[in-house]
Amino acid sequence: MSSEYIALASDRILVTGSNGFIGTRVVEILLGYGYRNIRCFVRPSSRLDRLEKVLSQFDAGKDVALVTGDLLSPTDCRKAAEGVSVIYHLAAGMEKSFAGAFMNSALATRNLMDAFLRFAKPKRFVNVSSFAVYSNLALKRGALLDENCPLEDAPQERFDAYGFGKLKQEELVKEYGEVHNLPYVILRPGYVFGPGKRELNGRVGTSAFGLFVQVSGTQSLPLTYVDNCAEAIVLAGFKAGIDSEILNVVDDELLTGQQFLKAYKDKTKSFISVRIPYVVGYTMSLLWEKYCQRSKNQLPPAFNRRRCSAEWKGNRYSNQKLKERLGWKPRVPMERAMEAFLSQFTSNGNDDPLKR
Repeated sequence: MSSEYIALASDRILVTGSNGFIGTRVVEILLGYGYRNIRCFVRPSSRLDRLEKVLSQFDAGKDVALVTGDLLSPTDCRKAAEGVSVIYHLAAGMEKSFAGAFMNSALATRNLMDAFLRFAKPKRFVNVSSFAVYSNLALKRGALLDENCPLEDAPQERFDAYGFGKLKQEELVKEYGEVHNLPYVILRPGYVFGPGKRELNGRVGTSAFGLFVQVSGTQSLPLTYVDNCAEAIVLAGFKAGIDSEILNVVDDELLTGQQFLKAYKDKTKSFISVRIPYVVGYTMSLLWEKYCQRSKNQLPPAFNRRRCSAEWKGNRYSNQKLKERLGWKPRVPMERAMEAFLSQFTSNGNDDPLKR
């Protein structure tokens, strides 16, 4: 292995969320780098088709260990982390409730870090977070959103349990780094896309009242193709001299929301979409907030100014720090990435984002 790497080929590596959309690619890239002493942590109810396919491609079934458990269990965390040198923590809570997101993102991460520090040989804890932690409410349209931008301070007003869970997760990781000397790196991927993920991200548009509504459409999307994202995650576990770094993950040659939606609609079932100006979307979000506050039915503020700003305001994104600190570059250029993503659809397919 390169002298720039802190992990040896013999080091034991743990990947949580290893059977997920990104996790399977992380395992695949680790195997491609020659690492075989991998422990894949999965939930008991998980489907393992994608992961087993990757392992069979590298004939790694005998080398890679599958560990089943729940990260909310300290015993299961010990079983997963014992003797491990590097942890790639991709498992995340996708619950709709704030309590569920906190338990499965923050508390699960705390259990895992406790086990890592106590029963392992910690070289690096790679925590995979999200762009959902950022707030660009105070940023101007067109301003650069980078790792120094403010984090969301009112996720409950944004009605974003997932973002809340990721914020609390990051707080714990940073605390363990400061108090317990945990060597960590935090990655914040943008909109991860690729084959195996067919649905449209909310940054492209949203389903409302039987229509697919795109706010603005001229804004750049913080896209990262799944293989490119997984490459960044893997490098973050090995690269020397980057402890306590926070890195955004976005690709080169970003597309606008309008460009992405057009390419998607050209390959999937035709559906009605409406594009409205950002100022209209922002005003409608404000009105919906007010209506929900006064509603006797206690309607959720699913449309609100914080979400509108975060997803559709139209900021610029940079991967400069990622390239400088990791030596990363996209494995797959954007044109080929879009071709691969769209190849999973047939020209007369049945995909309909209004029914998700």
